[in-house]
Amino acid sequence: MANVVVIGAGLGGLPAAYELRHLLPKEHTVTLVSDKSEFTFIPGLIQVALNLKPLAHVQVGLAQLAQRHNLNWVSGQVTALAPSAQRLTVEGHGIIAYDYLLIATGASLALDLIPGLGPHGGYSHSVCTPDHALEARQAWLAFLENPGPIVVGAAPEAGCFGPAYEFALMADQELRRRGLRDQVPITYVTPEPYAGHLGVSGVNQARELTADLMQERGIEVIDNATIAAVETDAVTLADGRQLPFSYAMILPAFQGAQFIRAVPGLGDEKGFIPVLPTQRHPEFANIYAAGVSVKLTQPDVTPVPIGLPKSGQMAEAMATAAAHNIAVDLKAIKAKPQVPTLEALCFAEFGDTGIAYIAAPVLPDPKTGQRKRSYAVRGPWVVWVKAAFEEYFMLKIRFGVGMPWYERLGLRSLFGLQLLKDVSAPSQAVATDSESLAS
Repeated sequence: MANVVVIGAGLGGLPAAYELRHLLPKEHTVTLVSDKSEFTFIPGLIQVALNLKPLAHVQVGLAQLAQRHNLNWVSGQVTALAPSAQRLTVEGHGIIAYDYLLIATGASLALDLIPGLGPHGGYSHSVCTPDHALEARQAWLAFLENPGPIVVGAAPEAGCFGPAYEFALMADQELRRRGLRDQVPITYVTPEPYAGHLGVSGVNQARELTADLMQERGIEVIDNATIAAVETDAVTLADGRQLPFSYAMILPAFQGAQFIRAVPGLGDEKGFIPVLPTQRHPEFANIYAAGVSVKLTQPDVTPVPIGLPKSGQMAEAMATAAAHNIAVDLKAIKAKPQVPTLEALCFAEFGDTGIAYIAAPVLPDPKTGQRKRSYAVRGPWVVWVKAAFEEYFMLKIRFGVGMPWYERLGLRSLFGLQLLKDVSAPSQAVATDSESLAS
């Protein structure tokens, strides 16, 4: 009987484990490995950092979830992986053998690329992890007692920009509510070529809606910017400009987990894992990957390098496809392999309004440069929908549901998004198409 190991219990890993447990007969083991003790709905950390909700609202204990949903739970950090031997080493647990491995670790934070970038030993804050959000919240509460300039933004090569926009605009609203906004100039500094790019060019109305909103709220935007250093009270740009701050939240660039970078041929120079459209590794046939750990090439050449966003929805679709294809490999189900379409929808909450960004797919057709559809729309309904989706997602995590049919149907009916599709040939046969999804 097979042991299928999933590394990572985030927005991709935990739904993947649920899908595998649903698809595989009981004689197969699904092992979930994570160095975190809780599942965290990462998009909710912005509100945690701004003291708008408690951390417990966006967390569930993994041990209780694993016990409830028949997962073999291993709590610890992966320190080594030996693909040829099909073994991994987990700190505190020793060696674990696997028949199939699904890597959904998310990414490590490349904080050391910029001197002074925090929070670990630096001067800025982040909302990328629960610990970072709690530290950012503590600093935010102190900042409210003695307000001053705020700098929000992203480092060069960052591929996740939505949380920076959300933080800047939600901070704006909170300061207005407290009557402090006139004391706090807010600057948004980004490597994006323009406000509203978010790592995906050509989304209809995204530039106009985002730039108009930033101007409407009095937030200065500095685009095409390279942050060279963060000092105790100022962000220094590569062109020599200094942006003074009393509070700074800067999103870092990402890289692959250390154990991935240590295995020759598993990842690229940054530790991101190349995959075929079926999410299978092109060299290691029993290793799959999903989410932020996957290598997706940014198709745009920008003055300052940026990454391609891998949204939670994209991570979940990749993970669902990988789980399905592992079940096909094990002959647990009779079905065609599936591939994620990488059609993405992002609900960005901007205080009392929001913008929904749709890119279907995120990667345009390599021949035509076009997408099936791409647009942005603004309205207060975005805030309500995002809040409702968070509650829905936390409920399905508690109930052990991956990506159910009604979720796929809803996304297709409301937004025209098809997250997964069948392929008409085995995964090896679609390898030549891998450039269209990942490289």
